Amino acid sequence: MDEIFHVPQAQKYCEGKFSEWDPMITTLPGLYLVSVGVIKPAVWLVDCTEHLVCSTAMLRFVNLLFNCGNLYILYLIICKLHVKEKSWASGRRVLCALTLSTFPVLYFFTFLYYTDAGSTFFTLFAHLMCLYGCHKAAALLGVCAVLFRQSNVIWVVFCAGSVIAQKMDEAWSLEQSKKRDEKSPSRTLLAVHGARKVARFLLGYLTTPVNVKAAISSTWPYATACLGFGAFVVLNDGIVVGDRSSHEACLNFPQLFYFFSFTLAFSLPVSLSLQQLVRFLQVLRRHLSPLLLVTLVSVLLVWKFTFVHKYLLADNRHFTFYLWKNIYQKHQLVRFLLVPGYLFAAWAFLDTLKTKSLFWTLAFCVCLVAATVPQKLLEFRYFIVPYLLFRVHAPLPSLPRLLLEFGLYTVVNAATIYIFLYKTFRWADSDTVQRFMW
Repeated sequence: MDEIFHVPQAQKYCEGKFSEWDPMITTLPGLYLVSVGVIKPAVWLVDCTEHLVCSTAMLRFVNLLFNCGNLYILYLIICKLHVKEKSWASGRRVLCALTLSTFPVLYFFTFLYYTDAGSTFFTLFAHLMCLYGCHKAAALLGVCAVLFRQSNVIWVVFCAGSVIAQKMDEAWSLEQSKKRDEKSPSRTLLAVHGARKVARFLLGYLTTPVNVKAAISSTWPYATACLGFGAFVVLNDGIVVGDRSSHEACLNFPQLFYFFSFTLAFSLPVSLSLQQLVRFLQVLRRHLSPLLLVTLVSVLLVWKFTFVHKYLLADNRHFTFYLWKNIYQKHQLVRFLLVPGYLFAAWAFLDTLKTKSLFWTLAFCVCLVAATVPQKLLEFRYFIVPYLLFRVHAPLPSLPRLLLEFGLYTVVNAATIYIFLYKTFRWADSDTVQRFMW
């Protein structure tokens, strides 16, 4: 449905009309620039007819290339993050990358001319370069990601945050080595005393000139990219280009709960286990009072900060329309009754990432909040990048679990593509064929 805007705009770029812009488009022209840069040389080499140049099929082919790139980038990230796995785990790394490249929401839009495949490619590529310490290249790739979708600047910040988190881990380990009665950061620090200790450490670290200088010297490429984005926001008088009326920022805190539920559903084959359920029950028994407080705060956030976009209520082509209609609109209390499920999903999310350091997890969660909460529209495409980052940083699953995950994705992909192709309908006031999609 967005192709009616993206395709004509790309075709204008193919014709060299770079000054013409559709005001309904709200993202920067990265997709169109890359499309022209890929298609034009290919046309010269193959000597295609004028009819095929920048046709819808050729433009969609660009996204197929991006998804091939996503498969390779995911494989390289997994190899980098799980390098300590045994040598015979190489097959699992390949299967994990292949499975994530078929992640249903991303896979579906690979066959259409949308920004998601390219946006994901450059964001993951930037993250890969960050993992290898190539921060200038990572920042440059981050700029490319922003040209596809402005909100990707958050993941540029995350690259910088992960670098600083690593330095904090080193400083914490050095500090704790001087205090043999204390341990390295772990989830036990989430107790009140531990949280205060971490807060004091963060305050002391971030106010020490030597540490600040070290942080700036190691993250200046990302800072430069973010300053450039800040200049764009000032000159553009906002983040959105084109139509701003349908993309207003707000504090939609339940978006975070939707993301945790979404993550739990798609990672169910690789994350949920009997041992995890037992651990959750033990947490409930040991920390009942704090969890009741968190539940109360969550109910308050759902009550006061739930925003419903007009598109969610009016556009019956999206699956989210039916999710909202058949669950959330059944009764006004439903959104509150779902809070315990949200909290379990959030706990499962953090429990899966328990092998990561506390400071890395803090950086990731801060960026996750920044990427989801300001969004008024419930749109699963906005969850693609944070979900993939979550999965690649989670422990490498066993082969049976990966096969289950691949099977789940295959079934979901087959069902959604079948519905899209064959379960069409028409609106009462239009003869145009409408299709169901994510």
